[in-house]
Amino acid sequence: MERHRLIDSFNCAVEGIIYVLKTQRNMRIHFTIGALVLVLALVLDLSRLDFLFICIAIFMMLFAEMVNTAAELTIDLISETYHPLARLVKDIGAGAALLAAINAVVIGYLVFSRYMERPVVAAVDSVRSLPIHVTFLALMIVMMAAVGMKIAFHRGTPMRGGMPSAHSAVAFAAATVVMLLIPSSYVILMLAYFLAFMVMQCRVAAGIHTVSEALLGALLGVGLTLLLYQVYRCVG
Repeated sequence: MERHRLIDSFNCAVEGIIYVLKTQRNMRIHFTIGALVLVLALVLDLSRLDFLFICIAIFMMLFAEMVNTAAELTIDLISETYHPLARLVKDIGAGAALLAAINAVVIGYLVFSRYMERPVVAAVDSVRSLPIHVTFLALMIVMMAAVGMKIAFHRGTPMRGGMPSAHSAVAFAAATVVMLLIPSSYVILMLAYFLAFMVMQCRVAAGIHTVSEALLGALLGVGLTLLLYQVYRCVG
């Protein structure tokens, strides 16, 4: 009997996690980013202590998001009409989730900066001498590729909606160009990609794109820009 109760409790916990993943967009975003960060941590072969910090940051972020969701559901259950205190409870829960996310970003930066700054600086120095017209060519090709994919998928207009997000593609392409051309600075790199991420987040928050459309646009912008620079270097 005790064993069955333990198994039932475990199943309930798993069902709770699955429910939040299915119903909460922010949880899916946090989960995806956390999974990608763990893969990066394995690729970079972090020390055990650094890996521990990364795991703590990820699970604290997911925990805060789940607690926030539980608080929102509880408020919706006991309060059918609008009440200022109900809104305040939801705002506090959202603030806690935001603080956990900021904490994760800070820990991630402090950990990964030691492992990634040297190879990033080396990559920047290797392509910094490329002509400036290659930058504009890369941005134009990324834009044309994003619009072409929208036409192929028959979704959205060239500059609004559809798969993929052209704004996200161009924003991340521009951030990648900054990474390649600006003199070696890890801080500039982080700021460039942070601004690109804000563009992507705004498109999703405005309801113009889904998360998958925005992420595909970001991957298209980064991947195609890097590919074009590599092709130019080989041809040149």
